[in-house]
Amino acid sequence: MSKKYCAYLCSGCGIGDALDLDELNGVVANEMSMECKVHSCMCGADGRGLIQKDIEEGVNAIVIGACSPRVMTKEFDFGEDKIVVRANLREQVIWSEVKPVEGQEPHKEAAAFLQETAADYMRMACTRAKKTELPEPYKLETINKTIMVMGGGIAGLTAASEASAAGYQVLLVEKEDKLGGKAIGWRKSFPTKAPWTDLEENPVDALIAKVTSDRNISIKTGTEVARIGGAPGNFAVSFKPTGAKTEWDAPAKVGVDEQDLIDKGQKEDPNAGLKKYTEVDPSATIVGSVVLATGWKPADVSKYEHLGYGAIKNVVTNVEFEQLAKAGKVPANVAFIQSPGGAEDDKDFPYCNSVTSMVALKQAQYVCSDNQDGKAYILYQHMRTPGHMELFYKSAQQNNGIFMTKANVTKVEEKTGKLAVVAENTLLGENLVLDVDMVVLAAGMEPTTLHENTINLAYRQGPAFSDLDLFDGYADSHFICFPYETRRTGIYTCGGVRKAETIEETIDDATGAALKAIQCLESTDRGVSVHPRSGDATYPEFFMQRCTQCKRCTEECPFGALDDDAKGTPLPNPTRCRRCGTCMGACPERIIGFKDYNIDLIGSMVKAIEVPEDDEDRLRIIVFACENDAYPALDMSGMKRNGLNHMIRVIPVRCLGSVNMAWIRDALSAGMDGAMLLGCTYGDNYQCHFVKGSEIANKRMENIGDTLSSLGLESERCAAEQVAITDYDKIPAILNDFVDQIVEMGPNPFKGF
Repeated sequence: MSKKYCAYLCSGCGIGDALDLDELNGVVANEMSMECKVHSCMCGADGRGLIQKDIEEGVNAIVIGACSPRVMTKEFDFGEDKIVVRANLREQVIWSEVKPVEGQEPHKEAAAFLQETAADYMRMACTRAKKTELPEPYKLETINKTIMVMGGGIAGLTAASEASAAGYQVLLVEKEDKLGGKAIGWRKSFPTKAPWTDLEENPVDALIAKVTSDRNISIKTGTEVARIGGAPGNFAVSFKPTGAKTEWDAPAKVGVDEQDLIDKGQKEDPNAGLKKYTEVDPSATIVGSVVLATGWKPADVSKYEHLGYGAIKNVVTNVEFEQLAKAGKVPANVAFIQSPGGAEDDKDFPYCNSVTSMVALKQAQYVCSDNQDGKAYILYQHMRTPGHMELFYKSAQQNNGIFMTKANVTKVEEKTGKLAVVAENTLLGENLVLDVDMVVLAAGMEPTTLHENTINLAYRQGPAFSDLDLFDGYADSHFICFPYETRRTGIYTCGGVRKAETIEETIDDATGAALKAIQCLESTDRGVSVHPRSGDATYPEFFMQRCTQCKRCTEECPFGALDDDAKGTPLPNPTRCRRCGTCMGACPERIIGFKDYNIDLIGSMVKAIEVPEDDEDRLRIIVFACENDAYPALDMSGMKRNGLNHMIRVIPVRCLGSVNMAWIRDALSAGMDGAMLLGCTYGDNYQCHFVKGSEIANKRMENIGDTLSSLGLESERCAAEQVAITDYDKIPAILNDFVDQIVEMGPNPFKGF
């Protein structure tokens, strides 16, 4: 692309009052060799008209010094064939100015510091424009837009129906011989409308009839998925009869002891005869995207021996009781135990939740409605009835046949043809012994992905989703920001495999997953990325001639977008890619990059920052801030006028995982005094938007500390911090404390070399 550049400075929002725009214009024109124009309101009709007029005269690479690139995105969109780079002079320059403490004189050079910061941001923006190339979307030669739905329960049936209603062909796969899943065995469902007190008819039969009569939906029952290879728009799926074994099965998990027996010939190898798991069946069925709706299984409650499950005849799970109720076999006196009690005391059964609480309330009504003098006893530690279900709970409280109390159940035993339930620490302040006909244990809802390779992926990273222990086996990538999404692009989850849900919630969930699957297909057809960088037309390009087959990119990719050949050379799958750049950050040879985001581009931006020599008031600290949490939080900090030290320069990055340590080394070698990575919080209670980029970057920074020490630089000159998007009030202290630490160490000894 032959570029014609022009830069534009906005004097509105106080920018013109705080900065000398004539001087800034000179920096752009003289240092960056780029024409520069000033307008009082660049986002207004006249300001955009000025830019549009220049575009008509040939300008196609535009630099705008104004507000944050996170705002006014439509106003500064001049078409896919134009390069637009934004310099954040408002939120992160003039609004981040440190205000003097009341009663103190402002720093005599405060205006100069502000001007220097603005000049650096314009230098970086102009450099970015020069290094950026227009992306060329990656498009498949042929794309299949059939959506495969795995699972024929409420979730799968709904997803199939909704995708069909949107005009897409659907392939519905169910491992049982008939559709309906667990819902087939349910007698009633929870209320979904006012007054929120009355049980409703089970909708599953009507849903089955709707799906089976839909011409857009093909159905395979008694069938399992043996293997899924390929990528969005071109997934290759192999099937098998339920329970059968084929050469395309995903490999079974084999423990160390089991493998030792296999090696000694004392045990049969369960993976004998299987194809290499990254291979794809050449006769496979092709689909475009996948909705995983394989549901849940009742959690095991047999380990609670004091409750008698498996040893005492009439101790059953809530799932088993529902089937009895549908068959009309409801006893007159039933105890519903919601928590294991005993030594567990305040804990619930594993995978218990609001759904199991409401199931107990529903099933207690069966007892009273089916028996004239029926009595239901609900013994709980936590009763959860969110939203309108609180009215459902209150209606159960008003039922004279239902007794509820918080209690610690210590024993269930047989007693003269009955069952005795012993409970202590009740709300009555005394111990209870209940004589009942049946005990129902609130078995939680374990996702099928917890113990099974349900999805059976032919990916280098393995047949299942990675690191599922983060979410207790649930197949969701990020509950907070991206519902339905998994760590495998084009595969979306809904229903019990994603989280425990009621029928009403499952229907909403399945609709969302179907729409995500459609969105993925349409994005793939246009050659652009899906969430979280929706619409990004770039994709990683590899200069394979310099690849050393180190496998770091394939191992660190959070989404399985890279396979590799026998030598370890990466084999990209562009439609799987989320454009996070983690592969780019991992590569020691710097051979991976994007048209508008690569090692040279960001490295050149770092070098564009002016580094004053021998002036302790003008040290320079570079901050690489992730665009998902840290950069927005910095903007909001500016909006609140929290103040940032004038020595800081911020470069937004796609993800901290994309930060190549070459940027840090080059920055410090060029005389920068410190470097910080500021990204998403990671760990048990949160998650990086790109799954593990922030965590990977933190580990890389630990390693670079050793490198700096060998160069005679303090390892403390580099740091990595995690923030949530809501931490805008904490960011100034984090950054300013780091600056104080750098100031105490003094200037970088490489300064001036």
